[in-house]
Amino acid sequence: MHIFMDKTIFKDPHLLSEINKFGRVRSVEKDTILISPGQEVFFLPVVLQGILRIVRQNAEGKEVFLYHLYPGQTCAMAINCCQANKKSSIKAIAEEDTEILQIPVNLVDDWFKYPEWKTFVNSTYAGRFAELIDVIDLIAFSNMDKQVLHYLQERARAAGTKAIYITHQQIADELHTHREAISRLLRTMEQKNILKLGRNTIELL
Repeated sequence: MHIFMDKTIFKDPHLLSEINKFGRVRSVEKDTILISPGQEVFFLPVVLQGILRIVRQNAEGKEVFLYHLYPGQTCAMAINCCQANKKSSIKAIAEEDTEILQIPVNLVDDWFKYPEWKTFVNSTYAGRFAELIDVIDLIAFSNMDKQVLHYLQERARAAGTKAIYITHQQIADELHTHREAISRLLRTMEQKNILKLGRNTIELL
């Protein structure tokens, strides 16, 4: 059964044969938690369709949004867990109904003999590192309004719409701050015609 042939970014027939032999396609419903913090990582997820949201969570349960995974992408932090045999330090959530390809953890390093796979993994690290630097810059050097706007823009881009169905508490949880502060900031941003607030919705203008 050719599970990845029509969707793959790979062309090496030997690598594709390995993917079709050992990979497993899984459908994940919207809002499903695919990977949880502290969980042992048995597979590397590669997004085929849909979007995954990657969130960092500490021991107290506080969360910070990191990045989204789109079709053809995988998670650098999951790769690191696979290679270092460590438990997950992130949460992966389906932003919408999503289809992923699960690569067994023991094959992540074995497939480095295929240049396309090695390039895929290395480019994943490079891309995610750049995104994480942007997140750090926002947290360290930007005002909270810029952090919130960046977060909302990323969520809107992932949803493919300017109207986001989300609560103020959800934003506060993923930006590691208080709901009251987020609510005040959103009302200020609404007054500046940056966005429009609705019942559990935020529309970017």
